[in-house]
Amino acid sequence: GSEVTVFARGFDEPKGICFVGGFLFATDLNKVRRIDKKGKVTILAEGNDFPKVVSYLNDAAAGSDGKSIYITDMGANTKMHGPNGKLWPFGSEEARAFPSIGRVYRIGLDGKVSIAIDANPLMPCPNGVGVGKDGQLMVGAFFTGNLLELRDGELIVVADSFRGADAVEQDSEGNYFVSSWEQGRAWKVAADGKSSQVVIDGMLSAADFYLDEANSRLLVPDMLAGTVNVAKY
Repeated sequence: GSEVTVFARGFDEPKGICFVGGFLFATDLNKVRRIDKKGKVTILAEGNDFPKVVSYLNDAAAGSDGKSIYITDMGANTKMHGPNGKLWPFGSEEARAFPSIGRVYRIGLDGKVSIAIDANPLMPCPNGVGVGKDGQLMVGAFFTGNLLELRDGELIVVADSFRGADAVEQDSEGNYFVSSWEQGRAWKVAADGKSSQVVIDGMLSAADFYLDEANSRLLVPDMLAGTVNVAKY
């Protein structure tokens, strides 16, 4: 097999990663780390750099301006599931009591942090964040299963029924793609949000994928299985 080398060390539990301005940036629990071309790891933002207390940073996306990144804080991620490990059913007392404290943050390459999307019941536990073809923000809401988009300052539900939503991306034609950790599948969603088709199914956990538009495929990691799956669409 091919040889694997370690590029950078010193992380705790890295999740989202993106490349901007010659650096890699990775979320790591309650901080964001910067990695240079030699693999040196430093802190971009942590603790009091954030305007609100962060709980669990997850996905990361490069800003369209080339000078910023967007990251999600899932908020009360430990309160989403019941004793059986399943998400609380909609309408249950526990679901109604679930706090909406998740947010999307913008961080400049200078480390300055601002709130890009504030806490909202449409996304009590945001997971995936993406930047669409027109520079708009997209969010995959893990608990509600909403695929969201920020349009003129308003958070809009593009489509739903993706409980466990993880990654979100958009292609050059406006089609959306979303994966679900809980459901083990990924979808292609029409630009108007009115229809969707399953691209891959049967996974233990469909995590943050790579949209390879040039080859019409998704590269989808199954974290629980320890594999990367290739799905044509």
